[in-house]
Amino acid sequence: MSITIEQVKELRDQTSVSIMQCKKALEEAGGDMEKALIILKKKSGAAAAKKSDRDAKDGTVTVKESAEKTIILTLNCETDFVAKNEDFQGLADRLAEKALTEGIETVKSSSEEMISEGIQKVGENIQLGEISEVTGTVVGSYKHNAKNVAVVALSGGTPELAKDIAMQITAMRPAYISEEEIPQEAKDKARELFAEELAKENKPADMQEKILDGKMASYFKDQVLMSQSFIKDPSKSISQLLKEAGDVTIESYKVQTI
Repeated sequence: MSITIEQVKELRDQTSVSIMQCKKALEEAGGDMEKALIILKKKSGAAAAKKSDRDAKDGTVTVKESAEKTIILTLNCETDFVAKNEDFQGLADRLAEKALTEGIETVKSSSEEMISEGIQKVGENIQLGEISEVTGTVVGSYKHNAKNVAVVALSGGTPELAKDIAMQITAMRPAYISEEEIPQEAKDKARELFAEELAKENKPADMQEKILDGKMASYFKDQVLMSQSFIKDPSKSISQLLKEAGDVTIESYKVQTI
């Protein structure tokens, strides 16, 4: 039978797959819309299986917030071109919303069909990446280039302050929140390395010790969030910023990147 343009358009509106795929599915189904939908679903599963061994190293990180929690979801694809595709972005958004309303484990166990349909639309391997949940008294998030997200929970302050701290984290990438978190092993290795460098300079022993302490302080200052200069106002540290806001503390934070 002859397949009309109207039939193809209706199926495309329902599935968002290509016109050619819709036309072939309708021809195979003899013009039956329900059968064509089933055919496309079966083909989306086959397409997903064929692409499952291809590297999915690009993608997007999506944030969804409610009054109780914030969800961060990473969805991977093969190329930056698809990462910017509306269908791919929409899939990430729907999965994150599902995680927010139904829970992370539900998304992990029931995302296969949604992802298979997404693979059929965009033509690349798609994989569900990390999904995280952040809760706290005051929560703020910052997203950079759709591939770098930080979410921060504070003991007080405002969502704007939490967002500023999240921005700081995405920009400066601290390894630790405070000096207390630095493992002794990391301190010992850094001290050993700087001591070896100083030994080559033939400086007096008492001077070497002072220089060594200075090098250690400078090295770890950039790695510790509380010691870093606030990117919006370098005249103050993050520690000072939180103190001025009412002795606010960081309850937790989470970073997801691609």
